[in-house]
Amino acid sequence: MTVIPTSDTRSSMIQQLQSLLGATQVVAGDDLAQPLRDRLSWAIAPKSDLPCVVYPQTQDELAEVVAYAAHHHWRLLPMGSGSKMHWGGLAEPVHLVVSTARLNQLVDHAIGDLTITAEAGMPFHSMASTLRQANQHLGLDPAYAEQATIGGIVATGDTGALRQRYGGVRDRVIGLSFVRADGTMAKAGGRVVKNVAGYDLMKLMVGAYGTLGIISQLTFRVYPDVETSQTVVVTGEADAIQRLTAAVLASSLTPHRFDVLSPKLIQILDFGETVGLAIQFASMAVSVMQQVQQLSEMAIAQSLSVTALLQHDAESALWRQLQNPIHFPNTQSSITCKIGVLPNKAVAAIQELSDELPAEAIAHIHASSGLGTVQFDGAAIAPTVVLRLRNWCETNGGFLSVLDAPQTWKQQIDVWGYSGNALPVMQRLKSQFDPHRILNPGRFVGGI
Repeated sequence: MTVIPTSDTRSSMIQQLQSLLGATQVVAGDDLAQPLRDRLSWAIAPKSDLPCVVYPQTQDELAEVVAYAAHHHWRLLPMGSGSKMHWGGLAEPVHLVVSTARLNQLVDHAIGDLTITAEAGMPFHSMASTLRQANQHLGLDPAYAEQATIGGIVATGDTGALRQRYGGVRDRVIGLSFVRADGTMAKAGGRVVKNVAGYDLMKLMVGAYGTLGIISQLTFRVYPDVETSQTVVVTGEADAIQRLTAAVLASSLTPHRFDVLSPKLIQILDFGETVGLAIQFASMAVSVMQQVQQLSEMAIAQSLSVTALLQHDAESALWRQLQNPIHFPNTQSSITCKIGVLPNKAVAAIQELSDELPAEAIAHIHASSGLGTVQFDGAAIAPTVVLRLRNWCETNGGFLSVLDAPQTWKQQIDVWGYSGNALPVMQRLKSQFDPHRILNPGRFVGGI
């Protein structure tokens, strides 16, 4: 039975952890910096005391902390830098936050083999910088790229518009190490691309929000940098945008990024006030030039406007802007949802969101996968509107999950809203990996 400690027992717990790790690696909840206090409060059920945070510096220390916690039946909240702690459901009251932020070492960069291995707490921007020196990249463009750790990106399954070319996070990870709920170290995959032996535990760990284990080390496949790139912004009526989207997906064009943008987002970007497309091509210069020309001709044939042709800094700024309005809410009442629909319903989804939500709502959807994000002011609508939109997405072969919302919203609505038939399997996996519900209890689908 798990018992949440009183102030006296919490003080004793902190002393035990300091003896285990050292005083500088254990921070009491009351001593946390305010930004981290806020992020943790968004992740835990209301009226819960802020738990202390421990910072293991090696994988052995991480395993030791988890084993010690398991012995005492302490509930754990895994964390990297904390940049996405406000995503997902509200955890049940926990004893301890375990951060991998100090597990941040580069283990191996096999340039010729196109792989890189690092500890889970390495910041994404640090890994990207290392790869740039070898003219390589990871093929991910996650939210909070300047703050996020690679472990947090994998735990939340977070990628962006580059999914169009490189697939999801599951397609990037070829090996990982993690600490099980009993403190045992486990491994899956390896450091070479052609490693397919055994059960693919990696795919279970990706996007599991730390409910099955705490990731400690990761190996990714990486890609050579492209010679050049260019982004085309196309705007116009929704029906014509839909026809162009279908035509591009059926053509020989190979976009790196391909997003459908809501009218408000197009307006924020100063490209007009209609539905739009942002399409990036990246390859050899002659290929990019030919594909841009072909796309422009296809757009004009649909009576659409080629509003912008962007390269270099202007192009990079555009894709950063497409992330920033979504992932950096301006008010305490902002709601951010992840949605998915059938790819051929992407434009229809943008229209449905625009019709149902306040005028200030912004959204973008990746055209080939049907996955996207929408943000709006929760103070302006009732949770029933989100439930109605969720039903629309499910009717069109998809889903709607609430990533970020005030605690009051998360208490009124099932943030995951999963209605598929895989929940019993997920629950059995949880019981096998974490029978005592020590890791991130209540944060994931179905209260897992």
